[in-house]
Amino acid sequence: MSNSQDLFDKRYYLTDGGLETTLVYHLGIELNHFAAFELLNNAEGKKVLEDYFQDYLEIALKNGLDFILETATWRANADWGQQLGYSLKQLSDINKASVYFLRNLMQQRQYRPINYLISGCIGPRGDGYTPGALMGPEEAKAYHQTQIQDFAYADADLVTAMTINYSDEAIGIINAAKYFGIPVVISFTVETDGRLPSGEPLGQSIQKVDEATIGYASHYMINCAHPSHFIQVLQEAEGYWTRRIRGIRANASCKSHEELDNSETLDVGDKDELAKGYQALHKLLPNLKVIGGCCGTDHSHMEQICKVLFRALVTK
Repeated sequence: MSNSQDLFDKRYYLTDGGLETTLVYHLGIELNHFAAFELLNNAEGKKVLEDYFQDYLEIALKNGLDFILETATWRANADWGQQLGYSLKQLSDINKASVYFLRNLMQQRQYRPINYLISGCIGPRGDGYTPGALMGPEEAKAYHQTQIQDFAYADADLVTAMTINYSDEAIGIINAAKYFGIPVVISFTVETDGRLPSGEPLGQSIQKVDEATIGYASHYMINCAHPSHFIQVLQEAEGYWTRRIRGIRANASCKSHEELDNSETLDVGDKDELAKGYQALHKLLPNLKVIGGCCGTDHSHMEQICKVLFRALVTK
């Protein structure tokens, strides 16, 4: 196991919601290829990110929760960077700067009471909803290791790979993180049937990845899917693998990925229904410790989840 295992054993961590959908739909900021990392290029963009995290940090303070800050680097890998016109050197500088930015933010006096972790956010090589050109584990390791090296160099506490949609890419990411000695979390996305977009069953994927990497990942998460899409899979689960899931970052909407892709408006869903979904998931996932959101969620969704879930838990 990675050395971050004990970080998540006892405490509950809040994290943020859907960064990109908040920026685009609530703040009216145009993101090229959904790349939020470009906000780090100027003071105005950095102020937007500071204000964005402040809402969530205040919720954490209010509820006595620890916090995980994800860098805005989901798109800051080689292929997406090339489409956006960035050189590998520029991407490397941005990845490191994203960690320094969050570290400096948390050193401000009003946030010092919060225990926090800074996670270097990694996205898939291709699209988050579609596997696209599949890589084997070795190719995936080679592809992702540069970004992981940047986060390790910048002294991130861990790296988290979001919206991973097939197991071999997850294996490569974990092996790259292991090479650089940094803790790693894999967050799979699933379709409305609870399977990865590749068609792989969630449980089989987690077991396959664990076997191939000798369980190095700190844990697994599920993100970019509504609880209703995968709760039945967890209810019917057999074996140890549900104990390896420690985080949920669900979508606000019950819609499928295809429906969301083709939608011109933001579906914020039913916040109370979403919070009750997290409550039901907590009963099925004995090690659930990290709570956040994905597409369509903002700080108001996290407030409702805290109201339904966290306030009862932290007083036990």
